[in-house]
Amino acid sequence: MKFILGKKQNMTQVFDANGKVIPATVVSAGPISAVQIKTKKKDGYEAVVFGYGSKKEKNVNKAQRKMGNFAYLKEYRADNGEAKAELGSNLDVSIFNEGDVVEVSGTSKGKGFQGVVKRHGFKGGQRTHGQKHSEREPGTIGGGLRTRVPKGMRMAGRMGSDRVTVKNLKIVKIDKDKNQILISGAVPGKRGTLLEIRG
Repeated sequence: MKFILGKKQNMTQVFDANGKVIPATVVSAGPISAVQIKTKKKDGYEAVVFGYGSKKEKNVNKAQRKMGNFAYLKEYRADNGEAKAELGSNLDVSIFNEGDVVEVSGTSKGKGFQGVVKRHGFKGGQRTHGQKHSEREPGTIGGGLRTRVPKGMRMAGRMGSDRVTVKNLKIVKIDKDKNQILISGAVPGKRGTLLEIRG
């Protein structure tokens, strides 16, 4: 089972053996602890719940307090039955090797309320022929006999803060002393975003 939780730190660059530069993201990962084992008999599926980070006891709700004062609890679920771990066991960055291909999940940056040009890539209205202030307007949303806005119509609204998964990223470097993993390319979120890294 190759799974760990971490926080995005910053981006940097690494040079490989041929002198080629590789853009990389520094992730402060683990250690994580197995706090609950879910079984098919009791829960209907097999999974392991891991705790990461620490929190003051007064800020942890009563239901979670028995698992420990963890800042984050995340479930690792595998359909092929590889989600196996002993209760209380710890995982750190040493479960990964340099060159491993991973997928990283996290919450993307929130961009607030945005118009259709930024949110959906609309080109905007005409700049000439009597158009005055329609550079970034959505234009018509459909006419005819319809008396309502159809579902899924692309319009202005909240953008970002979505769960994003980036696949086929490679682990460039592992620093066991600092509990850091360098992953090639960009991963979702800002500094401090919680990330799930799966092998």
